[in-house]
Amino acid sequence: MDADVVWFEQVGMNDVPRVGGKNASLGEMVQSLAGAGVRVPDGFATTAQAYRRFVEVNQLEPAIRSQLASYHAGTASLRETGEALRGLFLSSEFPPDLAETIVTSYRTLGERVGAPSPAVAVRSSATAEDLPEASFAGAQETFLNVVGERELLDACRRCYASLFTDRAISYRVAEHFDDLDVALSIGVQQMVRSDIGGSGVMFSIDTDTGFPHVAVISAAWGLGEMVVQGAVDPDRYLVFKPLLTQPGAAPIIDKSLGAKGRKMIYSHGGTARTRIVNTPVRQQRAFVLADDEILQLARWAAIVENHYGRPMDMEWAKDGQTGELFMVQARPETVQSQRSSTKFLVHHLTQEATPVLTGAAIGDSIATGVACVIRDPAQIEDFQDGAILVAEMTDPDWVSIMTRASGIITNHGGSTSHAAIVSRELGIPAVVGTGTATETLRNDQPVTLSCAEGDQGHVYDGTLSFETEEVDLGTLAATSTAVMVNVASPEAAFRWWRLPAAGVGLARMEFIINNLIKIHPMALIHPERVTDDGARKQIRTLTAGFDDPQEFFVETLALGLAKLASPYHPHDVIVRLSDFKTNEYAHLIGGQAFEATEENPMLGFRGASRYYDPKYREGFALECRALKRARERIGFGNIIVMVPFCRTPDEADLVLAEMAKNGLVRGENGLKVYMMCEIPSNVIRAAEFATRFDGFSIGSNDLTQLTLGVDRDSAELAELFDERDPAVEWMIAEAIDAAHSAGIKVGICGQAPSNYPEFAEFLVSKRIDSISLNPDSFLKTVGHIAAAESRLRDADIASTTELAGSPV
Repeated sequence: MDADVVWFEQVGMNDVPRVGGKNASLGEMVQSLAGAGVRVPDGFATTAQAYRRFVEVNQLEPAIRSQLASYHAGTASLRETGEALRGLFLSSEFPPDLAETIVTSYRTLGERVGAPSPAVAVRSSATAEDLPEASFAGAQETFLNVVGERELLDACRRCYASLFTDRAISYRVAEHFDDLDVALSIGVQQMVRSDIGGSGVMFSIDTDTGFPHVAVISAAWGLGEMVVQGAVDPDRYLVFKPLLTQPGAAPIIDKSLGAKGRKMIYSHGGTARTRIVNTPVRQQRAFVLADDEILQLARWAAIVENHYGRPMDMEWAKDGQTGELFMVQARPETVQSQRSSTKFLVHHLTQEATPVLTGAAIGDSIATGVACVIRDPAQIEDFQDGAILVAEMTDPDWVSIMTRASGIITNHGGSTSHAAIVSRELGIPAVVGTGTATETLRNDQPVTLSCAEGDQGHVYDGTLSFETEEVDLGTLAATSTAVMVNVASPEAAFRWWRLPAAGVGLARMEFIINNLIKIHPMALIHPERVTDDGARKQIRTLTAGFDDPQEFFVETLALGLAKLASPYHPHDVIVRLSDFKTNEYAHLIGGQAFEATEENPMLGFRGASRYYDPKYREGFALECRALKRARERIGFGNIIVMVPFCRTPDEADLVLAEMAKNGLVRGENGLKVYMMCEIPSNVIRAAEFATRFDGFSIGSNDLTQLTLGVDRDSAELAELFDERDPAVEWMIAEAIDAAHSAGIKVGICGQAPSNYPEFAEFLVSKRIDSISLNPDSFLKTVGHIAAAESRLRDADIASTTELAGSPV
């Protein structure tokens, strides 16, 4: 093979200087990963030598140097320089032997794939692109659906010219690369018929939090440029990688349906090779990928990541004719993989407000500033330094102003769009896919952009105050007491993955029901009893896409629980069954038809008493189905089920029997069942409860309330509500002793250990097994616990020494 052209199987990662990062990576996958089942479309690459021959034969170097010198001296603008340099390449011709080599290789590719004039993708691959420390995302051009020899040479010439797009020139300046040291290789690759299938982007790391154990997949119908550019709101899937090898597990932990309003397809006739059309409604309402396809891509992500030894950023395509999946690009992830795993910043809003816009959160920080609405690229020069950029979407031509923005808000795009990728690289927060930012916000309007509240980003009117805290896990003391975390929101599940928590001591199921499902479970089982037209409409909207509305409840709850569990796997994750009061259940959509009005809901029809009662038994069955799915189908066998507000041992038997009817049998498939120890009767009859449960978790709020007879929500009695009261501490000590006597674990979940160091010391002195804390108080309280343990050890040593010296 001529040195000007090489086939993908002839190159690997050692050939970056020869064929650029993109083509070297394609060759590496063809060489090394085909045996593992990773499919890469066939193709070849022109070499850096071919590019330099093109420049030399056409005598372009003197003119290139002259144009760049004018730009660096400030006598020519970026736009003028880029336009002049691209013109040099577009007016030049390929050396005849190089043109013949490219055309001959194209014919050979046609023979290899069984098509005389195959449609190919023609991609630029610079020798300073797709490196571990610099992605240069979208800096050069890609041309799709190129058919024919003349068209191929024209696309190759345009690829060479794209080495001097305005964005590529500014990128190289920012990254301190010399323009003339960088060469360009061209990848010519068989097109996958994703125009009638689908395509997207995939990361082997969560790109916003750095959580390393998930594959993040974006998907849209048609060609992948729409996803990369952020011109479409794609589907989004999350897969927990460690469970991909567990037999029978399908560890998809999140599925979000994107709008996918438009798609790019092949164009036939005329000069345009592709065109953008509206996506049919049936496709907008459907997921692009089936579950088995999601899992296949995630397995490939894990294989690619393991081979390269670092988190990866990949592009994939699905052939609509054959249904086959292909990997079409793989490059190093360049943001989260460079960050420390022990030091990070935590941002908190210190004011409350209602957001005016929501979208996907990119990053985890907060920015304030005035909005600068740019509706057209021609307005780019109007951008004000330090403003918050508001746009329909961004593409690589916008990089010059993105570097000057304090934050970015877009109408369209997902977490793998151009705006998202560049925002991460620049270290500025962005909220993408808001839908209406350019209409909702006005120029010079003060706004606050927050990505510090989970997966969903919020945009607030006005300037809100916030705090930034630096966290250093390297200074954290070790403890004998297991320190766990309390969690509720799946959207914020990955935010605290770096904490060295021993699992989740309390995962609140009702948060998922209230915030994600929003519908009373009985309203999905008996819709005929919901008479309110508004509620019926809301239910239809939320359950759209599900043939069975009950499946919406089960699937949403199962995925939410799995996502909560994933950062702490394989440690225990204790999930409390729903513990709404009747008034709270009534506020769910359709809930009024199923809930009575109680004078004192806190002591009424709540917790265990609901699960076996005919008024809620069918709703409880949906909770059980979701838990069974999260444990057995998704694969999180580390989930422990916890029963709240269980008044008597007989009631415990009824709940356990009801769980068993719904496939959750204590002891089967490793299932453990805990009880919230939060009622005085739980302490008084602890020995009896201990024969029915595998562990206790002390609920200090209700136990304090019921021991002292103080309404915990009463402002007038707030001073009397104190977990440190001797009566409450006696109850807690008795519960701990009873659990240990029975040989079961006991922990506590509440804020008291965080609020009162002396209470943490009391718990340590009683040898409690675990203390579960809210994540934002974890670091402070671990210090209190470690200090208490140290004092307890010193006291034990002193006691032992004193006894040893005593006369017999």
